[in-house]
Amino acid sequence: QVQLVESGGGLVQAGGSLRLSCAASGRFFSSYAMGWFRQAPGKERDFVGAISWTGRTRYTDSVKGRFTISRDNAKNTIYLQMNSLKPEDTAVYYCAAARSPDITTMPADFGSWGQGTQVTVSS
Repeated sequence: QVQLVESGGGLVQAGGSLRLSCAASGRFFSSYAMGWFRQAPGKERDFVGAISWTGRTRYTDSVKGRFTISRDNAKNTIYLQMNSLKPEDTAVYYCAAARSPDITTMPADFGSWGQGTQVTVSS
C-alpha cells in the first residue's frame, strides 16, 4: 500500500495560481498511475486529472488548459499546477494512487488516498 501526503493548499484570489504536491511512500511509486480528485462541500468527489506511469495525462474538461499534472519518480512526488483559478475550483483536493500503471478516472480504481488539502479561491 502506498501512503500519500498532500501539501500546498491555501487561499488564493481568483486568477491566481497554486501548486499542490503529493509525496508518496513505497518502493513501486513509478509503477502506478496517479490522480487528483476534488470534493466541494455537499458534493461528490470528482476527477480532476491523472498521469500514467509513462507521464501521459488526462484532465476533466473544466480544468483543461489551466491545470497541469506532473510527476517526479526520483522524488516519489506528483504535482498539480493550478493556474487561472476560479471560485468554483474551491474544494478539498486529494491525490490517489491507482491500482495499475494506466490512466483511469474512476475513484474505485484508486487504492490509496491522501488526507486532502484545502484550496479556497476567493472572488
